Amino acid sequence: MKVGFFVGCNTAFNRPDLEQATRYAFPALGVELDDLEGQSCCPAWGTLPSVDLVGWCALGARNFAIAEAKGVDLVTVCGSCYGSLAESKYKMDTRPEIKAKVNEILKDIGKEYKGTSNIRMTFYYLYHEIGPDKIKEALKHKLDGLRIAIQPGCHSLWPSEVYVDKEEDPFHPKVLQEMCEALGATVPYYSRLLDCCGMGAMRSTDREKSFNLFQKKLVSIKEEADPDLIVTGCSSCLIQFDTAQEFLRQDRKINFEIPVLHYMQLLALCLGADPEKVAGLAKTDVGQVVKRILEG
Repeated sequence: MKVGFFVGCNTAFNRPDLEQATRYAFPALGVELDDLEGQSCCPAWGTLPSVDLVGWCALGARNFAIAEAKGVDLVTVCGSCYGSLAESKYKMDTRPEIKAKVNEILKDIGKEYKGTSNIRMTFYYLYHEIGPDKIKEALKHKLDGLRIAIQPGCHSLWPSEVYVDKEEDPFHPKVLQEMCEALGATVPYYSRLLDCCGMGAMRSTDREKSFNLFQKKLVSIKEEADPDLIVTGCSSCLIQFDTAQEFLRQDRKINFEIPVLHYMQLLALCLGADPEKVAGLAKTDVGQVVKRILEG
């Protein structure tokens, strides 16, 4: 089993420990990762599509063409990368005139977009291709007794016609929950499960608004779920949950801290990875949670 690993700019630059977690967990579960040599930015859909739709699709198509030449699908840990690539693929596959213009551009570099490779979030890929039961069998450490609050991430759910996984109900997401439960954790519900965390362009352009959204979600998590750990499915959500808590504490808007990990980091730890390599860049204090995982 082989799949292309679309790392993405944000993960490679800000959270290489998450990249290392993915590189550990997939082979440990029998899946070979292809580096998709020559991959570029997805590119970010928050800006380029509004300026040059065909150019944006062409950049995404170039990444797909690299995977198509190798006969593999793509996986990513980043919801923004997933959203951009899934959206550009949808437009090219449903609008022949865009696909034709894109391939005219790609012709200059000797590539062609065919539409034969798909893009998936890592936890969705593992859910379908490996399955929770086989993951349970591979674990070296289990999370029995650990309470987890999940953050699936907006871009894996909406717009559902383009992004959502075939088994997922965007208003009642279950896959990330089941994947955490497969590790032995308890995953309580909280009322703001579907709320945006405020990351992305909002944090870049209006940090106050971004942090207000995040604060409402975080307080909901604390009061309703009171978890030992927050687990995200998206690297952008990971960065927001992991870094924004400190700013809220400095502004005296919260008086608590909840450790945060991406699902791939948590999975890698449960499969026996070195914590320093796969979770060493966390801003929230994950030390006690990691100790608890390793000691069983």
